[in-house]
Amino acid sequence: MRIALLTALVMIAFAANSVLTRFAIAGGHIDPTGFAVVRVVSGAAMLYLFLLLRGGRLPNFGRDRAFGALTLAVYIIGFSLAYLTLDAGLGALILFGVVQIAMFAHGALFGVTPTLRKVVGAAIAFAGLVLVLWPGAGVHVDPIGAALMIAAGLGWAAYTIIGKGSDDPLANTAGNFLFCAPIVAILMLVQTTFYTPTGLIVGILCGAVTSGLGYALWYAVLPKLMQSTAAVVQLSVPVIAILAGAAILAEPLGLKVIVATILVLGGIGLAVSARAAQADRS
Repeated sequence: MRIALLTALVMIAFAANSVLTRFAIAGGHIDPTGFAVVRVVSGAAMLYLFLLLRGGRLPNFGRDRAFGALTLAVYIIGFSLAYLTLDAGLGALILFGVVQIAMFAHGALFGVTPTLRKVVGAAIAFAGLVLVLWPGAGVHVDPIGAALMIAAGLGWAAYTIIGKGSDDPLANTAGNFLFCAPIVAILMLVQTTFYTPTGLIVGILCGAVTSGLGYALWYAVLPKLMQSTAAVVQLSVPVIAILAGAAILAEPLGLKVIVATILVLGGIGLAVSARAAQADRS
């Protein structure tokens, strides 16, 4: 039960990232490049502060930290630049669809093959996600934006897979953010950025709390989850973000969203319960 609650908290933090990003960028408070830089720098600062207060130290810059920082940078850079041209819903569909496919494929090839029940649950959840985020007629998909979001999805899937072997979630996440910050800061050389006080505040909140601390908690939860389960539960993030957007940002909420929410959460429940059912039969 504790792991389930912590996992739910992480998914809420991930969804909050989307809501905060939409509010800051769509509201004209900050540009995507500036938001990405503020997000990763503030996340690195918060995590390093917590690490110092705990009396710990950063892990050595080895292969795991290099991969962690690189995959985190690919996700943040791809995510930020993709939303220059992609619709928010379509971008989320591409992102989490790629994450699910990549993690299921990696698990099947190098880990435990997902059970039929888990595959069916994932398919139901993904169908609900497609239903709620499928673009309407006349929507143009920018190929560069789509490619950037696919890269972001692969980056986040790899970051999640790497996190399953984390022995010190706080230290490892702090190291990932600190080593990732210079890479993301290169974005400032690509585009002209602008900031407002509101944009800075929202970017810091997104980076320090919902990203930095949220990712540290995710690294703590990951070793206790099956990889296929970790892939499926992330499909709840876009639905949570849509519901939060309706409540906080007054975005429209129709019957299709309600039906899709039932499908996504039902599919997740089926997939996650597969492990318990398998354990009962053993």
